[in-house]
Amino acid sequence: MKRLFYFILLIAGLSSIHSCKDMLDDDGDPLLDLNETGGLIGPRALYREITDKDTLAEYHYSGLLVTKVLTPKGSVTDISYSGNTVSEINFKGFLDLDGDGTIDEDSIVYTQLFTYGPNGRLDKVSENRSIFRRTPPVPPATTPGPFVLLRKAKSLYELTYDASTAKMSSVIMRNGPDVSGTPFAFTDYSKSQYTYLGDNVSKVVREYGTVTGPVNAPVYGRPTTRLAYDFYEYDASISPFTLLPNAYKISRLFSTEANDRESHILSPNNPKKASVTDLVPPIPVPVIRITNYNYDPQTYMRKGFGINYIYKPF
Repeated sequence: MKRLFYFILLIAGLSSIHSCKDMLDDDGDPLLDLNETGGLIGPRALYREITDKDTLAEYHYSGLLVTKVLTPKGSVTDISYSGNTVSEINFKGFLDLDGDGTIDEDSIVYTQLFTYGPNGRLDKVSENRSIFRRTPPVPPATTPGPFVLLRKAKSLYELTYDASTAKMSSVIMRNGPDVSGTPFAFTDYSKSQYTYLGDNVSKVVREYGTVTGPVNAPVYGRPTTRLAYDFYEYDASISPFTLLPNAYKISRLFSTEANDRESHILSPNNPKKASVTDLVPPIPVPVIRITNYNYDPQTYMRKGFGINYIYKPF
């Protein structure tokens, strides 16, 4: 059943027509003109990802650093730094955990801590997550009650890199329930393998299963789910996500299991076609999304897969 949600998500995410309009940021500074003849010259920052129905993300800065991201239903991501390096990310709000294209009603709070190796590359991300569910109304009242803790979990992501290219080659994730008074143990895992075409992510294969054994000596069971995410026909123009910290982009991919479909945000360019394939059935059938991009005069992508990207000057 879990695999089905990924396909529902992709089908729900097929491109649609969205409005374009000139905008100002919160400080009154002009954003990128979305008209065909408009553009922004000079240093820029990614400010918003929008559709005609909602703002998917709004980025706030302190100097040159992204420090806060606002997402639907009042959700907030706070980014902390050690110097110019992301050290911690805190999220409070709502996510589409099941990948059906609708933000869930359960409230999510998580903290991610980032550990770097001697070469300065991100090696580990540890996460503590709490999920809260609102209690139903007690008749004759019709207003739901307060949010109460539903469950807690811990996750550990370990990243490896290709020795020749220095690109991220795999991620092993382990997680388990965090129950008060019970010794913690990881119970589930996923393994992701990344393939590149030049500098762009061309394929991600992620498999899921159960894990046993101690934290320092895990025993991985046979995968029960395998999904492939492919990205094709990259352009030669600039992805808006090149303007965001790499650690934040990785955190965004880790926020839900469904977010592997966004793995192209690690790429410097933009794929015109993306697909997801369930590799478990005897005859895998991919679900494919296709888009035509719109660019500004400085070759930054400003519209694709039904999302408009709004920039602001630095």
